[in-house]
Amino acid sequence: MEPGAFRYVFGPVQSGRLGRSLGLDLLGARICSMNCAYCESGRLERLTLERAPYVPAQELLAELTVWEAGRAQRGEPLPDVVTLGGMGEPTLNSDMPRIIAGARAILPGVPVAVLTNASLMTLPEVRAELAQADMVLPSLDSLVVEEFRRVNRGHPGLDPNDIAEGVLAFRQGYQGRLCLEVLLVAGVNDTERNLQLLTEYCNRLQPDRVDVVTLSRPGAESWARPVEASVLARWRKILGASAVSAQAQPCRLAGRAEKGQEQAGGMSQGEMRARVLASLARRPQTAAQLASAFLANADDVERAVSELLTQGLAEAICREGAEPGEPAYYKVRG
Repeated sequence: MEPGAFRYVFGPVQSGRLGRSLGLDLLGARICSMNCAYCESGRLERLTLERAPYVPAQELLAELTVWEAGRAQRGEPLPDVVTLGGMGEPTLNSDMPRIIAGARAILPGVPVAVLTNASLMTLPEVRAELAQADMVLPSLDSLVVEEFRRVNRGHPGLDPNDIAEGVLAFRQGYQGRLCLEVLLVAGVNDTERNLQLLTEYCNRLQPDRVDVVTLSRPGAESWARPVEASVLARWRKILGASAVSAQAQPCRLAGRAEKGQEQAGGMSQGEMRARVLASLARRPQTAAQLASAFLANADDVERAVSELLTQGLAEAICREGAEPGEPAYYKVRG
């Protein structure tokens, strides 16, 4: 395997909720149970509820072993967390429990998180598998069926109220951290009815944290726009009051995230370019965000991004409502 040429391991990505998050892509393609209007990962290839080993655990963990060997050789600090996510819904991968266990064995002491749209948490077997993770971060954008259908555009077999009950069932007895995310799209799910229903629901769920966010990068549909700052602040105040640890820091476990992080070195420009490309394939980012996540020299990252732009492998995109002079976001072209 060429240095940095990973198919399923990407990042680390700098996450406001998780710190330096090393991503594991459990789908390898745009396969998901939802086709959210705000999704940053590109055009959906397959809408499904079928579970299968889309990325076999053996292949993914082999890549993670190579990544860890390179990290140790460079003297790069460990990531704050290993996050199962990627280009689709990770719980669709039936090898997920093996991947969680393998990640723990390869990176001992690094907590494992799962980003999920919660669609399969209606299934007892999926809830049991997710219980092996240190952190689970489900999203639930609306409990109003019409809003759910427009924003999340889920598989026909999905109902937001069934999903909500599945998350509640998971919460019972789960020993890790449960952090709920709600993403607001202006004029769609920012209604008073949805706020009322989600407030009642969060009072029942009692998550460790509630994160209310809106679009910060261009989504799948041009009509999906961010809400105003005042709307976001109001929702955060109301829903955040339902969290067990409403005043807590981002949804991470104590430890590595609080330590100072020195700059990593020893990465070739070819490896830098490959890692930037893999990271941008999953999430649009600025050059500064990439440099922070990789603990890399900003000039080296800028050079890698410039090369990818010249080769036609990446492109700059404009964020809705961007201020003049705001840094550009980059994504993989196509």
